[in-house]
Amino acid sequence: MTDEKFAPTVAYLGPEASFTHVAASTLFGGTSGLVSHPTIPDCIEAVSAGHVAYAIVPLENALEGSVPLTIDYLFHGSELFINAEISIPIEQHLMINHKQIPFADEIQSINSHPHALAQCHKYLQYNFRRVPLIQTTSTAAAAKYISENPDEKIAAIGNRLAAKKYDLHIMEENIHDFHFNHTRFVVLSLRKECLENEGHSAKLKTTFMVKLPEDDRSGVLHQVLSVFAWRRLNLSKIESRPLKTGLGNYFFIIDVLEAEEHPMMQGAIEELTALNCSVRSFGSYFTYDQLPSHQ
Repeated sequence: MTDEKFAPTVAYLGPEASFTHVAASTLFGGTSGLVSHPTIPDCIEAVSAGHVAYAIVPLENALEGSVPLTIDYLFHGSELFINAEISIPIEQHLMINHKQIPFADEIQSINSHPHALAQCHKYLQYNFRRVPLIQTTSTAAAAKYISENPDEKIAAIGNRLAAKKYDLHIMEENIHDFHFNHTRFVVLSLRKECLENEGHSAKLKTTFMVKLPEDDRSGVLHQVLSVFAWRRLNLSKIESRPLKTGLGNYFFIIDVLEAEEHPMMQGAIEELTALNCSVRSFGSYFTYDQLPSHQ
């Protein structure tokens, strides 16, 4: 997003060569200013505390859906805004330490991020049904671990960049169950701003968190959707999430393909408020796509 010499500090889910690292490098140009963090909460807390200017974290995968940890930390108590979104294709490969090539048929565990393991479920069931699956904080963390433990009969699932970074042997390529596998990453900051560079979407997207009225009257969700429908505001996503206040209590995450400042959007917010809904905007931002050259 900017000249590498003046690159801002950006927290990302690491270590190096994670999919989040690829997304961060694409948006912010090179590696200057990128700061690896071991978990999603660490990334979010780093930007919330002002230790970095931005944080980039995974929000949703095309196969596995939303990343609950990101949503929980973003929508429960944080005061952050979304400044950009990038969608990148995800290709998963099975890799081992070069020292373990002669023992490739003796793998005792397969390590990776939970979403990566789920994305390769059919492959793993067919080929490694009795091999334990070990969850890690990221695909790159799994690759780094087997690189540092060459005597263990373990494999990792991750991207091609991780295999190169940690000098691992790719046993089998493209083991994910479905070819259309993309992940959405969002850039977060304390400021309501829109990061703009070449290659962004034609229209802005705005994300809202909407809590329904506490009186729980019938038809209120239909009323909320009608607020957007009659104004011809296109929703690209609506998802319910637990409020964590009791069973049956939810809030809604709504993505609208329009700028928050648009008159129709302002009218929608006013009408939602009139319905006694609680509305929080995470700002308007552009989306970016990434070609599969880093995988």
